[in-house]
Amino acid sequence: MQTINFLDTRMHNATMAETVAHIADAVSQGKFTQHVVVNVAKLVHMQTDPQLAESVSSCDIVNIDGMGVVWGARFLGHHVPERVAGVDLFHNLLAMGAQRGFPVFLLGATEEVVSKTADRVKALYPGVQLAGFHHGYFFNEEGKDERAVVEKIRASGARMLFVAITSPKKENFINKWRDKLGVDFVMGVGGTFDVVAGKVKRAPVWMQNAGLEWLYRVMQEPGRMWKRYLVTNSKFAWLLLKEKCASR
Repeated sequence: MQTINFLDTRMHNATMAETVAHIADAVSQGKFTQHVVVNVAKLVHMQTDPQLAESVSSCDIVNIDGMGVVWGARFLGHHVPERVAGVDLFHNLLAMGAQRGFPVFLLGATEEVVSKTADRVKALYPGVQLAGFHHGYFFNEEGKDERAVVEKIRASGARMLFVAITSPKKENFINKWRDKLGVDFVMGVGGTFDVVAGKVKRAPVWMQNAGLEWLYRVMQEPGRMWKRYLVTNSKFAWLLLKEKCASR
């Protein structure tokens, strides 16, 4: 897959189909693949969070999730064929895994949400082999609970791991334990479990295509989200303008 360098970040300008095919081949060959998606907020936070930047740059596949990043990259002259949204890739990979017999482990969210997600996954993809699931509230200063969860994943026999924990925790957790997980593929999926379990509604397709998912989130949770998106979107616009001026 081809890559571009956008705001000092290497990312793949691949389609959904190319990404799924690449991952399917890698898992079939037992070749470990660490995956991440980047959106506007993550790119902005990477500018001041070196650990997050390192966790992202260590990944084998960096997909572009978020129309803001698609448009920003195109604004700077990069070819980006389409957006590869994390939640859509999650569903495509579950379908592929069910077809090929790759056992799956779900990690993250609350106990209730991850349990509902597991039930929903089994209903949507009858052939899926669910190796196990665990909630995402296991972090402590000593790291003992992290090690226990990693061992549970390793012992499950899973080949594909999906981690639904907030950023940058999930990226740093995956990068820290990648060699101990015992899986062939690992991907951070953020709030995907909340969507699959029905706790959070996803924006209508027209808003997704128009790059307005952030606005839909603000409409759902205005008290918590308006400042976050105002700050990150403004910083992203400034980064784009600086990069555009520098390229001239």
